Amino acid sequence: MDSNLAYKNKNDEVLKYDPAGPVVAAFHRSNAFVRGLMGPVGSSKTSACVMEGFTRSCEQAAHFGVRRARGAALRSTYPELKSTTIKTFCEWLPFLKMKWDSPITARGIMPLPDGTTLDLEVIFIALDRPEETGKVRGLELTWGWLNEASEMAREVFDMVTQRVGRYPPVKYGGPTWSGVFMDTNAPDTDHWYYKLAEVDTPPGYEFFRQPPGMIDDGGELRINPAAENLTNLPPEYYARMAHGKRSEWVKVFLRNEYGTFVDGKPVYPEYADDIHTSKKPLGVLERLPIVVGLDYGQSPAAVMVQITPRGQLRVIDELWGYDIGIGAFAEDVLKPHLAMHYAKAELLYVGDPAGMAAESDERNAFDVLAHHGIVAVPAHTNKLTGRLEAVRHYLGRMVDGQPALIVDPRCERVRKGFLGKYHYKRVQVSFERFKETPEKDEYSHPADALQYAALYARLEDVSGARFKEKLKYPAIGLR
Repeated sequence: MDSNLAYKNKNDEVLKYDPAGPVVAAFHRSNAFVRGLMGPVGSSKTSACVMEGFTRSCEQAAHFGVRRARGAALRSTYPELKSTTIKTFCEWLPFLKMKWDSPITARGIMPLPDGTTLDLEVIFIALDRPEETGKVRGLELTWGWLNEASEMAREVFDMVTQRVGRYPPVKYGGPTWSGVFMDTNAPDTDHWYYKLAEVDTPPGYEFFRQPPGMIDDGGELRINPAAENLTNLPPEYYARMAHGKRSEWVKVFLRNEYGTFVDGKPVYPEYADDIHTSKKPLGVLERLPIVVGLDYGQSPAAVMVQITPRGQLRVIDELWGYDIGIGAFAEDVLKPHLAMHYAKAELLYVGDPAGMAAESDERNAFDVLAHHGIVAVPAHTNKLTGRLEAVRHYLGRMVDGQPALIVDPRCERVRKGFLGKYHYKRVQVSFERFKETPEKDEYSHPADALQYAALYARLEDVSGARFKEKLKYPAIGLR
């Protein structure tokens, strides 16, 4: 593919495209079936993908002088599809005529310099509309583009890879090249993009990572002179953008590093990963019991902590289950793990008091646990305010020059929850507003389990009795 492109639009105006830098140029040169382009904000990823779709369409073999192609551009929400994806298409490819049906489509017929004609159709799909998502299954495409792949589910990617290579039909010669390309800001390390790009890259897949927009220069953030697309950005674009932003936001959107960021309000803004996460595994402190906080439901979780006599809460381990009852979780997940790693430790179990409610067989969660040999007691409360304050009590303190809450670096879900995965979801209104309770998902369950453990542990801070004696009593939490 020619990475430098100039052509005339319908008004006889010359439009010229140059790749934003060497990484984007390499992205264009690749013929891989699946390609990913990851970069910071402002690095011209969206423009690169628009022109990738256009030039690949121009390169389709001509059939009786016509080069036919059909692409699909997907975005996670309709407002973003309209304001970003479609807007960029219209800026670069003004010969396309938009048709605002459902789904939105665009089609353009354009003469090419070699005397052939391009017949290009693009289908725009927003994935926040169920009726639109279902239409992907029936598409026959030349290429597919996932705009901001970090915001999309793996199922969407898998579906699109099945639909490309089906247009033009064989009677028109079939596609010369077909495939899927995508752009993204740096996703989380548990995202499917990360796993494909960094862990297990299938044959025929290729991933490109642009230089960061900002770099850490001796503890100070500076604009990276090697960043791509700088000539098209205001001089202080990245510096101004960094002001007032959380470190994790800067890490993902400006430094182009894999990390955790959610468009919502973190439940614990007091948490700082570089302060509250240990640089090495914490291990188990001998002669101190391990408090196991438990959350129930169909996605149960357990978080193991120790509280030192000086009042430091050490989060040493975590477990979780998906689509599994508390009985199966206790027998098949929790007990084997505890037996393998903490066989010599004294274990104290505290759980969600909502588990006292009887199920259909007249047994409650605590009865089920007891049946499996785990004797747990209910925390003093499951009211949200009390649970959050129990954790914040430790987040806001220091103990002997160390944070009063320290997390083992292997506790990924607890850490990511602190970093924003455990969050108040943004309400889509004209002003900034968030839901009053945290979002319930796979990160909220370990967060809840930690809260019950923290309620238990706070006894060390409010009682004058000896530590071991206090933890023998069933009265748990603050009083």
